[in-house]
Amino acid sequence: VKSPGEKTLAVIRESVDDVVLVSEEDIEQAIYLYLSIEKTVAEGAGAAALAAVMAYPDRFRGRKVGVILSGANVDSRILASVLMRHLARTGRLVSLKVKSRDTPGALAEITTLVGECGGNIIDVSHQRTFTEVGIREVEIALTLESRDRAHTEEIQAVLVDAGYSVIF
Repeated sequence: VKSPGEKTLAVIRESVDDVVLVSEEDIEQAIYLYLSIEKTVAEGAGAAALAAVMAYPDRFRGRKVGVILSGANVDSRILASVLMRHLARTGRLVSLKVKSRDTPGALAEITTLVGECGGNIIDVSHQRTFTEVGIREVEIALTLESRDRAHTEEIQAVLVDAGYSVIF
């Protein structure tokens, strides 16, 4: 809600000493943690308390802190988006553009290199026409899963070492 209701505001004025602000990203991270660790679905407002503890660790360090979890009223599309955005932020879901020579077997070589590194390719787009690469080149867009950002950088380095231009 944009602002608390009249009765809620009265309780806040009487009982609350301070309010902290958290970002959308902090709330998304809290939603992800509740789901992945606790196997509990939380809407944004329900995850805000955990987001605050994570955003201001020094404020809560060394203290006993109770975090109230409320609300599982989250649209499944929003929840899916939060989860996918988290995977992208942490480098576990990435999009790479690889520029290659347009020859038979080039796509197979690229996908083999990614697979040998342990990357899991989710989607491939092999583009010759709607790109700015040379006439004998192709742009290959890969969406892939990796363990983390360091693993993604490892995959990128292997492709570069093999002579491909890679945009992360």
